[in-house]
Amino acid sequence: MRLHTRGWLSLPVGVPPAVPLGVSLALAVLLSGPPVAAHADAGVHPAADPGPAATSPRTGAGPDYEMPFPCGDIWNGSSRYNHSPSALAIDWNRTHDDGAMVVAAAPGVVTSTVDLGDRSYGRYVIVDHGGGRSSLYAHLSAFWSTVGEAVDQGTPLGLVGSTGGSTGPHLHLEERLNRVDQHAYFHRTSFVMGTTQASTNCGDVPLVGDWDGDGTSNVAVQRRATSPRYYLRQPAHRNLRVPFGWRTDQPLSGDWDGDGRAEIGARRPGLMSFVLRHRDGTETRVRLGRVSDVGVTGDWNGDRRTDLGVWNPSTRVFTLRGTNGHTRDVAFGSVGDRPVTGDWNGDGRTDLGVWSSGTATFTLRTQARSGAVTVRRVAFGSPGSLPVAGDWDGDGVGDLGVWNPANAVFALRLTPTPARPSVVVQRRHWGTPRG
Repeated sequence: MRLHTRGWLSLPVGVPPAVPLGVSLALAVLLSGPPVAAHADAGVHPAADPGPAATSPRTGAGPDYEMPFPCGDIWNGSSRYNHSPSALAIDWNRTHDDGAMVVAAAPGVVTSTVDLGDRSYGRYVIVDHGGGRSSLYAHLSAFWSTVGEAVDQGTPLGLVGSTGGSTGPHLHLEERLNRVDQHAYFHRTSFVMGTTQASTNCGDVPLVGDWDGDGTSNVAVQRRATSPRYYLRQPAHRNLRVPFGWRTDQPLSGDWDGDGRAEIGARRPGLMSFVLRHRDGTETRVRLGRVSDVGVTGDWNGDRRTDLGVWNPSTRVFTLRGTNGHTRDVAFGSVGDRPVTGDWNGDGRTDLGVWSSGTATFTLRTQARSGAVTVRRVAFGSPGSLPVAGDWDGDGVGDLGVWNPANAVFALRLTPTPARPSVVVQRRHWGTPRG
């Protein structure tokens, strides 16, 4: 039985989130001809493009690619024998496709956002997935990503357009190995050209917050279904399911009103704004940052109310907004990092940090009230995980953690103390595994 509790929906304790609702599987409808309003590439790719992409059979398992569109979107993918640069490249079309959202097919780091004008790919993005694997998204009308950005599967990259050598709006997609086009796979299934499919790019995204106000952080996930929901785990209370937001939101949490309990929120990149949800269901919007920035939250001044901020993956600069609306910049991090925040020294103010997927290492920046800055590194997690931070034991000191998309398990690391010098790791299964 579901109960309404001050604008929140409750679920029985111990029930993990279910399979995404409203998401159909691949339609696998074989078409006898090209789709309505199908458009293609024109001309050959010049030397300025990312390199040759000859036809080649698929080698190795590769990343867990999903379709390059938000959960539930339905598209037709096709090619032809003389498709430049390879018949393995896919042109995606649907009715009213101009300006539609394009998202990352697999996790990785953005290595190129290039505008060739009216030539070749036009505006295109390349995401490096590691191990020589990459994906290319071409003919975009706008960039929503930036070079150096670590993207998750489903992160917005740009908008469908008709730039470059294109005869009309469509998305040109290539899955590559060492810059050579491969046969496309989505959801571990070989793609059949000329079929119409619904995107299953619906993976959970980890989130952390003190949902019940007991001083201890608990885990959660955002489910990027056609109607997104947040699933909040409360060990001593009923778990919560909260419908909220858009499929391309970046989920966030914070104590927006200072009552000691965390609420959910999101950064909405297209609006360059934060949307903060209150417990009565009302929302507050705060404009901050650029479309490609990553949102962060924390109590920058120690007043027990959560403030907002953004991190620019290209410049590696945090912009922190105070309650008075004034901002300050702090340069920190490296290309391909993901930002994290937490009170690393327990002084009541949130500090900054980053996590490197390549080395599975947190780099934490602590600033004392005197202004002195210290930096330390903590190896934790594994490549492919997503970083989280919170106070797992309620001692007022920020702890580290990761969430593994492959098995939907949080690994939560308790910060060592003089009374507990050994590292203790707690594990929580919450969410739905991807793939």
